[in-house]
Amino acid sequence: MPSSSQLAKQLAADYPQLHFAPGEQDWWDSHSQTVFYHTTPAALLHELGHALLGHTSYHRDVELLAMEQAAWHKAQQLAPHYHVTITTDTIEDHLDTYRDWLHAKSTCPRCPVNGAEVAPHTYLCLACGQHWRTNSAIHSRVQRRLVP
Repeated sequence: MPSSSQLAKQLAADYPQLHFAPGEQDWWDSHSQTVFYHTTPAALLHELGHALLGHTSYHRDVELLAMEQAAWHKAQQLAPHYHVTITTDTIEDHLDTYRDWLHAKSTCPRCPVNGAEVAPHTYLCLACGQHWRTNSAIHSRVQRRLVP
């Protein structure tokens, strides 16, 4: 299996419309058309999946989970061509972080029930009627603030 930097060189040749650069984390920056890589070749292909699928933004938190699933599916399709192994466990471990994030955001701060996102980053508890807003950050602690 190639290293991430070796793979990035090959991907830069195969996808000249995109930029590939080492970064402090793996992520796709749609504004600069840059795939940043930090960890594994599998993660690099996942971020390339976001780029190839045209992922730029999301409006509802559950959309992000769907985009993550789609990007991993695309990475699986690309992997054999680049001699990269992506296991189901790897994918599920990564998706679990988003599932946990979504669960934390959607759990009512007043009672233990999960609510529904009724507007971007705004939830409603279907059990007790409480509204709350959450922060939009993905890689930081979830914050929930009650809406009177």
